[in-house]
Amino acid sequence: MTPPARRPAAGARTGPATAAAAPAAPPPAAVPTGSGAPAAPGAPAEGGTPALGAAPTDPAVPPRLPHPAHRPGPAHPAERAADASAGAGPGSGSGRDIARRAGADPLFRLVAYALEAAHGRPPAAVWSAPHAFHLGSPGLVAAAGWPVAAAAAPRDDGMVRLSSLGHPADSCDLPLTLSGPPPAAPAWAVRPYAVLRALARAGHGLGGTDLHVQGSLTDAAGLATAEPADCAVALAVADVHAPPGTEPDRARLARLLAAALPDGDDALRRAVLFGLPGRALLLGTGERPHRYSSFDPPASDARLVLVAVRGEPAERAAELARAVELARRAGALSAWPPGPGPGRSALVLLPASRPAAVRAAVTEDFRARERPVPRFLNIAVAGAARRED
Repeated sequence: MTPPARRPAAGARTGPATAAAAPAAPPPAAVPTGSGAPAAPGAPAEGGTPALGAAPTDPAVPPRLPHPAHRPGPAHPAERAADASAGAGPGSGSGRDIARRAGADPLFRLVAYALEAAHGRPPAAVWSAPHAFHLGSPGLVAAAGWPVAAAAAPRDDGMVRLSSLGHPADSCDLPLTLSGPPPAAPAWAVRPYAVLRALARAGHGLGGTDLHVQGSLTDAAGLATAEPADCAVALAVADVHAPPGTEPDRARLARLLAAALPDGDDALRRAVLFGLPGRALLLGTGERPHRYSSFDPPASDARLVLVAVRGEPAERAAELARAVELARRAGALSAWPPGPGPGRSALVLLPASRPAAVRAAVTEDFRARERPVPRFLNIAVAGAARRED
């Protein structure tokens, strides 16, 4: 099997946790980020700004501004139809000039520029998809204000060209085949290629696509990264190959992704595709695949924080249990894993007055034992994936 052609992505960063712009990239606009704490009731939340001491150099968090999950925009039509799309549609703007638009979010400027630098073409669309998490009850999920971004441009020669600043030495050009074994690809590109192949089999993007993918969190943060990337890729590719003014069918894409990637978490994918700010998604079946319930910690004078432990994998379960117990003693109301089972992180619900006390209690204990201090990230309950125009 012929290995894929590999080209270093222009503007490549030095590792999966440093989102440094390419030397020739237009500098992102300086936008104040605020304190990082979720907003008080009635005020706009600040999405996923690092909180409680998450440093800009933290390997879990590339240095960028948070997703504008609560900015003014069209109401999410998911309340009207399960297959409707959220945010601005293809006719409302273009991803072509995002890289040079001073007011655009720096992550979206970066991913648009990186596609053009790596593949020689501006994107036809840029989509963002939020990370998602479980709420500790079966079938109850929500979206988080930390996005994955995908920039795409359509092709007509049956090739796909994939790149990511998280894997600068592993860009690749692959033929888009509908049957038989998939072509050899770098490890990171296997999953995006599977998504592209499933879409092509369903009639989306048969001509091929140039695609660049970039996340705002790494696996070290403790939230699932595959599902938001799956959704961002699927929405971007379906969008750029659709007739003008046509929105991707989210319900159909959810079914395609579930069939193509059965090892993924379908509940999280549905939170990514259909989430609403300040709402949890309760999954169902049949004619009512999901419904919504209120989950808005700031409205209840509370804060939702992700605590992720570091260190050796064999020690993470015990260290996480200790961090959670310390948080409870310092005033945390409840805690649960963000995934379907135990991992390296826990979501902790705190009274609005207790984040500093919880952070101090956990930090002092871990430092006293000369253990790596856990990461703390504010989590805002965000809206679904959307096109960024």
